[in-house]
Amino acid sequence: MNSHRLPGKGRRMGPIMGHTMHYIPTACIKTFQVPPHGIQVERNKLNKYGRPLLGCTIKSKLGLSAENYGRADYEFLGGRLDFTKDDENVNSQPFMRWRDRFLFYAEAIYKSQAETGEIKGHYLNATTGTCEEMI
Repeated sequence: MNSHRLPGKGRRMGPIMGHTMHYIPTACIKTFQVPPHGIQVERNKLNKYGRPLLGCTIKSKLGLSAENYGRADYEFLGGRLDFTKDDENVNSQPFMRWRDRFLFYAEAIYKSQAETGEIKGHYLNATTGTCEEMI
């Protein structure tokens, strides 16, 4: 039976009925170019030290309009979160255009920063080849 240790828990995760465990080949792990910076750079950018960073992911595909997405982003950031994240695929959907979503969450970030006096972050999925493809 294959099992994997869960970090920090001292427990093992066994196979799940009906699912296959997938492994990343060692060659891929050794050759993957990781991002050039880590958590310390993010802490420096957000000016947050001595505590965990607190954030959330807003699922835009669940039917939020771009305006409501921006409103949710503003409420979360104003409610003491350090960052929000948009991990949805980078494309425009009929109910929410990517450019509109970008404009509304940019406004939310600036507004929440002005009100709280803290630096806020928003991480977005930017995996397309060009900006034109995203918009």
